Amino acid sequence: MADATYTPPKVWTYDAENGGRFASINRPTAGAREEKELPQGDHPFQLYSLATPNGVKATIMLEELLEAGHSGAEYDAYTINIGGGEQFGSGFVGINPNSKIPALLDKSGDTPIRVFESGAILVHLAEKFDAFLPKEPAARAETMSWLFWQVASGPFIGGGFGHFYAYAPEKFEYAINRYAMETKRIFDVADQRLGESRFLAGDEYTIADIANWPWLAPFTTGHIYEDAKTFLSIDEYTNVKRWVDEIFERPGVQRGRIVNKVWGDEDTQLAERHSATDFAGKNLTR
Repeated sequence: MADATYTPPKVWTYDAENGGRFASINRPTAGAREEKELPQGDHPFQLYSLATPNGVKATIMLEELLEAGHSGAEYDAYTINIGGGEQFGSGFVGINPNSKIPALLDKSGDTPIRVFESGAILVHLAEKFDAFLPKEPAARAETMSWLFWQVASGPFIGGGFGHFYAYAPEKFEYAINRYAMETKRIFDVADQRLGESRFLAGDEYTIADIANWPWLAPFTTGHIYEDAKTFLSIDEYTNVKRWVDEIFERPGVQRGRIVNKVWGDEDTQLAERHSATDFAGKNLTR
């Protein structure tokens, strides 16, 4: 069905909520909307996030560092309810002026360092602990290329396909077709690459995999955007499926994917994380 004709005004103005799942919090302005301090724990890293694909990047990275023996990566993780607008509190905006999760406060040195944007968090932690980011120039460049490929591609999958297919108040053929095509192209890029190498940057597991896995894995399992797996014929990307399954076997990934998760079965939720003991009794399987 063709979309109704819409003639854009000469000057766009915001005068009403536009409908959809996040309509009540979407505005064309930035900055804090209320004074609200953030809680802080005792560990070197304070994470404020939610277990969306972007949020899971940060928690997987921290859990992978701990799994690899980097005890200095201990962290406290607090849930930010983005549906309730908690990302617009003054404390959160002070760490991330863009009001998006995840946001990290690094208190390991003399002066706290704020780090926002998930890709920046991965690079910051990788460089700090000398982990999951090769030093050899060609390998590092390959890793950074696949990392920023995901940073650039994510909006097409989430704000593009996910929004118009699952969240928009109306189903528009043009928008869904446009972003379904791009999402499948992204999967094809990954599938072809993973037909050449074990991981995205080569034979070594890196932050490129940590960044991409939370976005691609839910499509292979059918755990994102309603029946998107069937709609997009995701089963045809067999190399992506092989890669997803291998990475899921990593203990750090199994733990990291449930941190700041506040939906689904109760034994798969972990609203806050302060120590490894918080995972006791949790179901870490798919």
